[in-house]
Amino acid sequence: MNKGGIGVGSASIILVFAVLCLTVFSLITFVVASNDKALVDSEARLVVGFFEADALAENIVADILESDSIPSSMHGIDIYTEFDIFTGSEIAMFSSPINDYLAILVKLAIHGDSSYDILSWRMYDSSEWEYDAGLNVWVGPPGLDLDDYDMQFGYGTPWLD
Repeated sequence: MNKGGIGVGSASIILVFAVLCLTVFSLITFVVASNDKALVDSEARLVVGFFEADALAENIVADILESDSIPSSMHGIDIYTEFDIFTGSEIAMFSSPINDYLAILVKLAIHGDSSYDILSWRMYDSSEWEYDAGLNVWVGPPGLDLDDYDMQFGYGTPWLD
């Protein structure tokens, strides 16, 4: 007596497939949400660090303007100075760190009448740049003379040899 239609076995297979799909989609959602949270936390640390470094830079500028001469260090930050012979003003430059690899670079022109001009106030990459000269380029099998190879295929310049 075969009645036709969907039996209990096929309904169970569909139910298992649906549960498996929901499980996979929930795991994918969890991983994406975890990655998004890590990205947001990193961005929040960067923003907080930026505003702390900016506030420190503003405090240093205010303290420089209040002092009679530009100190070589203030609030644990080294201040570099030079004299601009064209404008007659003293140039002060310092860097306020945001995190391990970013900083705010401030460059001021301080005039004799306690006024100043901001020449630069920007965020820059303060990490050390590492030069990597290692480039593994295949130059052919050992003993191959590239000049002979170029001449053989017409790439050389025989009139210069």
